[in-house]
Amino acid sequence: MPFVRIDALTADTDRLDALGRAVHDALVETIGIPPDDRFQVLTGHDGRTSTLRYDGFPGVHRDDGLVYVAITLRSGRTPAQKQSLYRRIAELAHDYAGTEPRNVFVTLAENESADWSFGHGVAQYIEPS
Repeated sequence: MPFVRIDALTADTDRLDALGRAVHDALVETIGIPPDDRFQVLTGHDGRTSTLRYDGFPGVHRDDGLVYVAITLRSGRTPAQKQSLYRRIAELAHDYAGTEPRNVFVTLAENESADWSFGHGVAQYIEPS
């Protein structure tokens, strides 16, 4: 059920695949997402025709290995679960794709069950009316 967008500078297909696996594995390990529940958009930016902007806020010194991870999921995770998720994404991005943990920027957006349709124009998480 999470919908994941990953945008990465200087990312070829192999790096994007590795980052996608890192995020998915972290979601499975830390918050119990089913292994077959993968919905991802992976986009590489070459720094010329498309790019990502960043500075050093809040004291994090990033470089062109930057990765933005935006995850939309149903609400209900504790702050501790979220912190575990962030940590594990950074660890696995480093292990799988060689991305420095300081370059992994993660944001979560939570919503409710009625905000999801997986196909057929049906909100599968809610009772039909």
